[in-house]
Amino acid sequence: MSNIPFIQIENLNFSYEDESRKLAVLKNLSLTIEKGSFVAILGHNGSGKSTLAKLLNLMLLPDSGRILIDGVDITDENLDEDSLYEIRRRIGMVFQNPDNQLVATVVEEDIAFGPENLGVEPKEIRRRVDAAMEMLGISEYADHSPAKLSGGQKQRVAIAGVIAMMPECIVFDEATAMLDPKGRSEVMDAITMLNREKGITVIHITHNMEEAVLADRVVVIHDGQIVKDGTPRQVFSNVEELVSRELDVPQVTKLFHLLRQRGISVAKDVLTEEEAVKALLDLHPKK
Repeated sequence: MSNIPFIQIENLNFSYEDESRKLAVLKNLSLTIEKGSFVAILGHNGSGKSTLAKLLNLMLLPDSGRILIDGVDITDENLDEDSLYEIRRRIGMVFQNPDNQLVATVVEEDIAFGPENLGVEPKEIRRRVDAAMEMLGISEYADHSPAKLSGGQKQRVAIAGVIAMMPECIVFDEATAMLDPKGRSEVMDAITMLNREKGITVIHITHNMEEAVLADRVVVIHDGQIVKDGTPRQVFSNVEELVSRELDVPQVTKLFHLLRQRGISVAKDVLTEEEAVKALLDLHPKK
């Protein structure tokens, strides 16, 4: 087994420029991501997290620093078009608004669009489309118009279109931000299934702390730099630090933080409703 990380980011710098100024967005950022992991990336608006996502897929190019995929420097200026194409196939992207990713008038045709552009044989495209629809639970919508689907259903179609290209990693850039609770739940179920059952590396950029709890690892970016990196339990136990960086914490974690402030002896690393119920019952055990 190789000791090389699947994704290795070294001293990455990126700035946006306009006519009057240069705005540094990422500042000497370094990060490694292991194959098959589920990493949530948090940060307030303007922290640099979405910029990082676009750099991973080479939608943007860094000012300096390197990004390596399986040891291959994808930021190398001498990278040829075939290599660039292969990198974009290996790392898929799902964006905030599914309407921006849906290109066809029929669901199954939309999902087939990516593999067709990769030059995949028709029989293999059919197999991939059917498998992706089944995986995401949208087979019944195969001949529907995406425009008539709900937000959550549209996003699952967008994810299926990425899955049909058989990437090793999918970056979800605020993919649930425009969805209602039902749609958000549908998409998060799909994301966790892709990681846990299919072994796809997931990078989930989100503002939703309850979603971040589902990850193996949480990375917090503030002002273009990584300021926290650990398990959800490790990161969210630092309530005051996260709040100081304009971030929230899961609701039950915030509740238990308030209880501790009022002198009630409760755990500081409670993340879920189930854990909260157990912890509260333990305060008053049945005699």
